[in-house]
Amino acid sequence: MTTMTQTSARFREFKMPDVGEGLTEAEILKWFVQPGDTVTDGQVVCEVETAKAAVELPIPFDGVVHELRFGEGTTVDVGQVIITVDVAPGTPEEAAPAPAASAAPAAPEAPASDEPKGRTPVLVGYGVAESSTKRRPRKGAAPEAAAVAAAVQAELNGHGAPAAAEPEAPVTRPLAKPPVRKLAKDLGVDLASVVPTGKDGIITREDVHAAAAPAEAAAPAPVPAAEPVTAAADKTEATVSARETRIPIKGVRKAIAQAMVGSAFTAPHVTEFVTVDVTRTMKLVAELKEDKDMAGVRVNPLLIIAKALLVAIKRNPGVNAAWDEANQEIVQKHYVNLGIAAATPRGLIVPNIKDAHDKTLPQLAEALGELVATARDGKTSPAAMAGGTVTITNVGVFGVDTGTPILNPGESAILAVGAIKLQPWVHKGKVKPRQVTTLALSFDHRLVDGELGSKVLADVAAILEQPKRLITWA
Repeated sequence: MTTMTQTSARFREFKMPDVGEGLTEAEILKWFVQPGDTVTDGQVVCEVETAKAAVELPIPFDGVVHELRFGEGTTVDVGQVIITVDVAPGTPEEAAPAPAASAAPAAPEAPASDEPKGRTPVLVGYGVAESSTKRRPRKGAAPEAAAVAAAVQAELNGHGAPAAAEPEAPVTRPLAKPPVRKLAKDLGVDLASVVPTGKDGIITREDVHAAAAPAEAAAPAPVPAAEPVTAAADKTEATVSARETRIPIKGVRKAIAQAMVGSAFTAPHVTEFVTVDVTRTMKLVAELKEDKDMAGVRVNPLLIIAKALLVAIKRNPGVNAAWDEANQEIVQKHYVNLGIAAATPRGLIVPNIKDAHDKTLPQLAEALGELVATARDGKTSPAAMAGGTVTITNVGVFGVDTGTPILNPGESAILAVGAIKLQPWVHKGKVKPRQVTTLALSFDHRLVDGELGSKVLADVAAILEQPKRLITWA
């Protein structure tokens, strides 16, 4: 996955690697180093978010950071240079790359990197930095153009042309992100008059609000409309007005949208429902919490439901399959990588427990606990989300009775678990308060017909109603 190039004996470039399976871009979440910092081989220099997860990137060589090509919050294509490192610090100054205005043209390695070394890269919408406004002259044209310009200027000066006729210095565009530019436009603020306080001279939202505030105010009051930004996007990237908030679609949210649309319009979904008395399952959960063999692991209803689904798949293996459109084949899996849908600050992700069918109940409990903790910390790796075969989504934690879940792309079935509630239920001929829940199983009707889907759902329900079946059926 490591991607790097060597620009000279002194400076080496590190490119954005493909940290997943065929990913094309990633967003830089955070830099852990700055220009001038010393780095060593294997040291993590930044954290990036792909369409699947947040991943830390280690640098593959020693040296001193020379340049960070992109700022935090920037989406970068795989293969673009993100950082350059001086691997021979202390070398005479003339060995360093020439300034941008005089750098010799280098062979372009990618469209976004076709710029002179030493130039601070320009992010979309930021405008051009003052040190980057000079165009690179065409080969052979610079002396001629300079001579012509000098001659024209000399003639103008000779005829008494006013000093104002001399070429002005290039006008620089204020540095600001597109949402900040829109905010300034909405508030009637001229960005050229705003004093930037952001890193590298970038104008922030606070700067715009400060410029828009009354001149006599010592400090601008917080703008209420700028606060309610959801956790799905960074405040500096959301466009906020009094009546709406616009959040860029990228990262995990973008991947979720693409995957769900692809799944909904590719696989013919069928969803079946069953309401089941899980009172005995809840009693089993309480007993397992006191069992010394389960000490140190988290025991909850999801653990028993997961085990019940694994047993149902064992009894009905045809449900654990995939549709291979390219080869026109049904691929039956002899293993179960059990996906668990997890809601995280970055959006919905579905990591899976590898070879869940081979795990004992304590092992399954431990794997579930690790999966959930890793997902909440935002450290789930792309590999942990690849290769799933069947998924469970627990909507009951939100107080929802049930739903019609959409298949995870490439999988054949997904089980939704509703809230477990105390309800009146006919038990042994009498109406009694019982713990009841509703299960919903969605499946790909190309792979799973109604009979097979019904058998799987009925088996899960039967185990949850009578957990002792785990012993006889497993």
